[in-house]
Amino acid sequence: MKALPLDILYEDADIVAVNKPSGMPVHPSPGHEAGALSDALVARCPSIANVGSHDRPGIVHRLDIETSGALVAAKTQRAYIALRQAFETHDIVRKVYLAVLHGAPNPRNGELETLIGRKAWDARRMAVVEHDGKPAKTLWRTLGRNGPLALVEFTILTGRTHQIRVHSAYLGHPIAGDTLYGDAVRDRRLAVRPRRLLLHAAMLEFPHPVTGRRITVAAPPPPDIVFAR
Repeated sequence: MKALPLDILYEDADIVAVNKPSGMPVHPSPGHEAGALSDALVARCPSIANVGSHDRPGIVHRLDIETSGALVAAKTQRAYIALRQAFETHDIVRKVYLAVLHGAPNPRNGELETLIGRKAWDARRMAVVEHDGKPAKTLWRTLGRNGPLALVEFTILTGRTHQIRVHSAYLGHPIAGDTLYGDAVRDRRLAVRPRRLLLHAAMLEFPHPVTGRRITVAAPPPPDIVFAR
């Protein structure tokens, strides 16, 4: 297997953290069978093939294919089990994202706590629901404005599918370039139309699965994110 280039943020004998580019799937899936991050990790470190599940070796959490930024994977089974437990617990893992929104939330800083569940008529989409959903809590902080756009920092205290995308849309300020929860009309009106979902995982903090030491990895935002400052 040919090794794909990876932007390594941190690595030791147990874990590897990377800055995933937009457009790279975390693991193979229908329509995205090639070029997955998990394949690149196995090519770099073949022993990862025996870590975790067969179809998602080493993967303990994921980012949407269009989302760029920090992601950590396990290199050993011991690290995999401990990291999975940490990410499922949520309160010992800190995830910070940057997103370019259509307009800025009011107030500039705040928190949103709702239930999130699947839409009954579209299994691909999640939504804020009143019943039969999972608790989702998101903190936001507006960093700056650029015309009709705002750069907003999100910290998620839970890890629900599409959480930031759903909560941004619920606040009335969807993420630019979001084809699932966004506003195509407002996207078309922009001077520079977004080529992808403008969401970036900027920082990840978690306990090391073996030593317990706090690990912080930061992924510098790409140009399409920082232009909104």
